[in-house]
Amino acid sequence: MKEQKPQSVSRRDFMGNSAKVLAGFMILPRHVLGGTSLSGIKYTAPSDIISLGLIGAGKQGGILSSYFLKTEQIRFTAISEVYQAKAKKTLDSIKANYAKNTQLGAYNEIPVYNDFRELLALKSVDAVVIALPDHWHAAAAVRAAQAGKDIYCEKPLALTVKEGRAMVNATRKYDRVFQTGSMQRSWKEFRQAAELIRNGYIGQIKQIKVNVGPPPTPYNLPAETIPEGLDWTKWLGPNAPVNFNSELAPPITKDVYPNWRNYKEFGGGMVTDWGAHMFDIVQWALDMDASGPVEVIAPDGKEHPFLTYKYDNGIVMTHEKWAWGNAIHFIGSEGELKVARGKLETTPASLKDKVIGETEKHVYKSEDHYKDFLNAMRTRSKPICDVEIGHRTSSVCNIGNIAYQLNRKLEWNPKKEQFKNDPEANALLGRPMLNEWAIKL
Repeated sequence: MKEQKPQSVSRRDFMGNSAKVLAGFMILPRHVLGGTSLSGIKYTAPSDIISLGLIGAGKQGGILSSYFLKTEQIRFTAISEVYQAKAKKTLDSIKANYAKNTQLGAYNEIPVYNDFRELLALKSVDAVVIALPDHWHAAAAVRAAQAGKDIYCEKPLALTVKEGRAMVNATRKYDRVFQTGSMQRSWKEFRQAAELIRNGYIGQIKQIKVNVGPPPTPYNLPAETIPEGLDWTKWLGPNAPVNFNSELAPPITKDVYPNWRNYKEFGGGMVTDWGAHMFDIVQWALDMDASGPVEVIAPDGKEHPFLTYKYDNGIVMTHEKWAWGNAIHFIGSEGELKVARGKLETTPASLKDKVIGETEKHVYKSEDHYKDFLNAMRTRSKPICDVEIGHRTSSVCNIGNIAYQLNRKLEWNPKKEQFKNDPEANALLGRPMLNEWAIKL
């Protein structure tokens, strides 16, 4: 058998092939090679980049997209938005972010869907960020869980108690990771407040004052012309038809938060808007994340001048104005604590900077709400504000609004999630939803 000689390779072929190999290495993204970005964040390998779908690209959706991009761990692969101008504005912002931060990689065009169900059908989407008005949260989140997506959903979690429980049930049934957007739990002043209270540094809690603004009113705004590029029927979704008014969906020329949150058909007023932040910190500090109050009493101008909650352990919490806006005042047997965003005051003053010892009680520590969600996705664990926590907080807000509406005292069973012997109040724990968007409550 004739021996075969090795094939010779010409210098031209060798140089050409070498150039191809070199070019292959040259186009690798910097983060593949390790190290940290210019912002000091450790690069995430391409295989670990999480693909997100943004459902709702209005003001809050735009803000959340920038926060998630700052983690340098995600890529947006799809958007759903029913107002074309807002979708474009958020897309332009995302594109500008990529142009400014080249460590994120190259910008790829992102499809926009009018119906979020098309986004949920994409296998390329690992998780969704829901930044829709409150009346949409449950309908979107339940379907996202069914589609196998992990979920980050804005607070307040749900418009009604039953919708919140449906979100919890779907999350558990489909084994999803769910982060409620109550980001104050990832802020140091609120974590310090919770640990001081849990460790008894102001003694036994006697009273809590929460200042968060008023309950909602029925929708009563006059009709305006529906702007071009807004699918008003899709915006309403599960709700009965009402006339359009720009207070519900302001144009992009007005950089303001929309006022749908003030109307009970779409939101719960400031009781659920800011209340979902501040009542949430109360629940956390009292270690009530799986429970809640047992009574809620409407203001009567006498014994109860303010909406009053009572916990089974005797702690009383009121919804009332005091010196700080959107804040909490804890009054204990041995001291006091006041907390708001970026502000913590204690009596005695030394408690403010008290270092909680290793052997003392500690709460879940997160320093970045968005990274915490992404980490929970990777480890398949519960994040700092799991769906059950978000549901319990929104339930506190929602039963308060029911007491305001009925103008009387209500007894609440947090285990059964029903009012005791009160069919009228229990009828308000859910609401009708249009068939196309209805979910099992």
